[in-house]
Amino acid sequence: HNNHMAKVLTKELYGKLRDKQTPSGYTLDDVIQTGVDNPGHPFIMTVGCVAGDEESYEVFKDLLDPVISDRHGGYKPTDKHKTDLNFENLKGGDDLDPNYVLSSRVRTGRSIKGYTLPPHNSRGERRAIEKLSIEALTSLEGEFKGKYYPLKSMTDAEQEQLINDHFLFDKPVSPLLTCAGMARDWPDGRGIWHNDDKTFLVWVNEEDHL
Repeated sequence: HNNHMAKVLTKELYGKLRDKQTPSGYTLDDVIQTGVDNPGHPFIMTVGCVAGDEESYEVFKDLLDPVISDRHGGYKPTDKHKTDLNFENLKGGDDLDPNYVLSSRVRTGRSIKGYTLPPHNSRGERRAIEKLSIEALTSLEGEFKGKYYPLKSMTDAEQEQLINDHFLFDKPVSPLLTCAGMARDWPDGRGIWHNDDKTFLVWVNEEDHL
């Protein structure tokens, strides 16, 4: 198996962690299932495991900490991600040739505290996340004012427009994702929100909560 999980997980480590679970019931077998089911490719190193909730990172840290470090070039458990939300500090991009560069985007993923992560979400949790997200997004005003389009009930015209705008995301078909439970209950609880100017887009319950 060519993945980071397989590099770290030994028989001894499996024995140490196999009977543990998080408060929401996520187990070691849940964590590693996608890496077990997908041997990988000799030239493509995949991660091979997923976290089911926030507590997974503590309960299974003996596995996940080395995987994260290996995947992210030595990122240690004591390291802190630097966050700067001041857009005025963004540098570069003004020298791009408009004859070749038509658009660019900044993408980030966020998870909502208090809910399990997408590989472990129940249908009820996913719907609660969708409801909470809609409430927050519809409160936006000005340039961020927009509309939510649920995948489950959008019209054919809305679907065609979102495809033409390159906004629509598809049901996961990669074995790496389906073996991790990412396609459960599809398309229930999933949707897309964008502002009226189509310059601000939020995917709800795709590979992250937001």
